[in-house]
Amino acid sequence: MTRSTHPADTAAAEPDVPLFPMARADGHPFDPPPGLRTEQERCPVSRVRLSNGATPWIVTGYAEQRAVLADRRVSSDITRPGYPMEIAGAEGSPVSFILMDRPEHARLRRMVLPPFSVRRVEALRPAVQQIVDDLLDAMLAGPSPADLVEAFALPMPSLVICALLGVPYTDHDFFQRNSKAVISRDVPQAERGAALHALAGYLDDLVGAKLADPGDDLLSGLAERVRAGELTRAEAARMGVLLLIAGHETTANMIALGTLALLRHPDQLAVLRDTDDPQVVARAVEELLRYLHITHNGRRRVALADIEVGGQVIREGEGIIAAGDIGNRDPAAFPDPDRLDVTRDARHHVAFGFGVHQCLGQPLARMELQVAYRTLYRRVPTLRLAAPVEEIPFKHEGAVYGVHELPVAW
Repeated sequence: MTRSTHPADTAAAEPDVPLFPMARADGHPFDPPPGLRTEQERCPVSRVRLSNGATPWIVTGYAEQRAVLADRRVSSDITRPGYPMEIAGAEGSPVSFILMDRPEHARLRRMVLPPFSVRRVEALRPAVQQIVDDLLDAMLAGPSPADLVEAFALPMPSLVICALLGVPYTDHDFFQRNSKAVISRDVPQAERGAALHALAGYLDDLVGAKLADPGDDLLSGLAERVRAGELTRAEAARMGVLLLIAGHETTANMIALGTLALLRHPDQLAVLRDTDDPQVVARAVEELLRYLHITHNGRRRVALADIEVGGQVIREGEGIIAAGDIGNRDPAAFPDPDRLDVTRDARHHVAFGFGVHQCLGQPLARMELQVAYRTLYRRVPTLRLAAPVEEIPFKHEGAVYGVHELPVAW
């Protein structure tokens, strides 16, 4: 495939600037929108139009995405002019460090990094395995068919992140409901804002409780930093909101969507089901992360200076969107990229981002997915869809892609 570049510096030079986000093709629920592939083949850096009329650059090439995400002249700060934000007023929301730049980003990120180290995460593996086994025991003891999202995919990472943070799982209905509202494009902005502020208030109350009665959990650690004057209580609450949402929504969607993809590719599912090699399982998880890439609204940035990416000059103050889903399908980085191959070495994917803002929870997500996929298919070898794939409700409206429910039988 040959890609071209062109010198267009403004959307005015582009007569047909496509709207973003783009729609997926009917019958291809696992593939990025065909419009993204068109842009990738035409030019790895081009213009798109947002619903508010803004025309940021979209970066569709894999190498170009890594270059942008690693460039210190590119900002993640949502408050900067030109940031490609579709909803007016979102800059006033209680966001945390992922939408900040150095030095605040680095200072706050360091405070929550230790519990997500590979060593600490591996120590959690037996506890995660027990959670998975208990949930599958309950699912198998109940009626077949069942909704895999409700029975397994959603409660599993919710239980894990609650234990890690020190959040009562008995409140899961509250935080799951509000988390869904926060990341859904179909929910009115006022309602999304209310959900986000409700979560911030909830986490603020928890931080207050940890100040009074600390435990052995991440929120208690943040509360100690509040006591020491290193954090404000509001900052600690915002960090808790970020970790709570990211800690269950993304992994839950990967478990369910990955299972659906594997059920549609039984030869690939068999590789996971039949192996005793943890490295085979780990490699399969990386390929599923690459193939599905569930964060499908792109990583948003704004240029702090004139930069050149993929032969295109992006001016200071212009917005940038790195569309990771199509980046992970770039044939220049992944041969035959639209084929699911769980034996592929896909560790260099950009599902967790790249550079200083790459996902800090990726060791935990990887471990959870390894345990979930491996155990589910071994314990339920006859697992099958209980509804036609055409009837499965996909989350086209959200910032995180997945399925609302997944009817399965065994």
